[in-house]
Amino acid sequence: MFKKWGISAAAMLLAAVVILPGCGSKQAPKEALQGAASKAAAMTSYEMKSKFVINNLTIDAPSEQSTGMTAQVLSMLKNADISVDGVYQADPMQTEMTLVLNLKGDMTMSFTIPMVMTTEKLYVKIPSIPFLPIPENVVGKFVMLDLKKLAEQEGTEFNPGMLDTQKTQKLSNEVLSTLLAEYDESKYFNNIDPKDANLPEGVDAKQVVQFQITNENVKEAVTIFVNNALPKILDILSKEEYKNLLQIDQKQLDEAKADLQNSEKKAEFDKNLAKLDQYLAVNQFRFNTAINKDEFPVYQDLALDVKITNPDDGTKVGLSLTGSNQYSKINEKPAFKIGIPQGSDVITEEELQQQLGSLGSY
Repeated sequence: MFKKWGISAAAMLLAAVVILPGCGSKQAPKEALQGAASKAAAMTSYEMKSKFVINNLTIDAPSEQSTGMTAQVLSMLKNADISVDGVYQADPMQTEMTLVLNLKGDMTMSFTIPMVMTTEKLYVKIPSIPFLPIPENVVGKFVMLDLKKLAEQEGTEFNPGMLDTQKTQKLSNEVLSTLLAEYDESKYFNNIDPKDANLPEGVDAKQVVQFQITNENVKEAVTIFVNNALPKILDILSKEEYKNLLQIDQKQLDEAKADLQNSEKKAEFDKNLAKLDQYLAVNQFRFNTAINKDEFPVYQDLALDVKITNPDDGTKVGLSLTGSNQYSKINEKPAFKIGIPQGSDVITEEELQQQLGSLGSY
């Protein structure tokens, strides 16, 4: 975990951990985020809209490693966007969402995939995909996946607790509180005026908190995360309720913590961290959380622009993306548009495989 690429991954993981459902009078930024994280645990139903756009993706590899396929994939992914509209309720657990994927470039195409999840079942509507010969008589039907059966096929025990969002929110709250305690509020967090936050129409926020990592503080941020926050986060994950939730083996957690305390690995980490600016450039990373008068996190948006260089072969990867999450109708009676598929609209996994015939998989 302390290899050169591992430090870049740690920087991104640090960013990802902060991106948790994040607060009245305006509070200090860290206090507001902690309050919003706690409040998020009380979200028993909501509607949500998410969207991510890959504004730019480049791979500058040695000529002998470059291929026409790489160029084609990059062309498709540049300006690609994925959006999800959904409705969630905790009890009884039911989630429905419609995923839309738009690919650009020479092979422009769009997929719309509605999905419904209950405690033990996942229903996925079969789309029409031009380059896959899916039989017309199954296109538009929902394939039903038995989550318990899938777990058994993979040799694991089905754990319905993994879908316990309240327990997940509790875990997120503990991790976020632990993480925030390690960082200097003046260096990493800011309150920004809601009118300057480019909030979408309909989002009423009393406060917007911004978390930001720059080239100037990324080394310090990664060091704090690995040396201070990560050991405490591993302790949180070692709690029995969270091990069961995430199906984590205590042995794995112990090994990870031992790695953090290993003097040789710490020396290697410090050595590679000192050269971080040679293979990671953070042109922009900021994440905003808009908090309404009831202290719920109602909108979040991300802007990321990084360049990573592989020190071994010189390959350079550039990634720029933007994303947002919007929550509305929090704790109101949910209005499901799809409902739980039934009857002739549903086929089993085995029936789909039979229809696909020689394809053998989907």
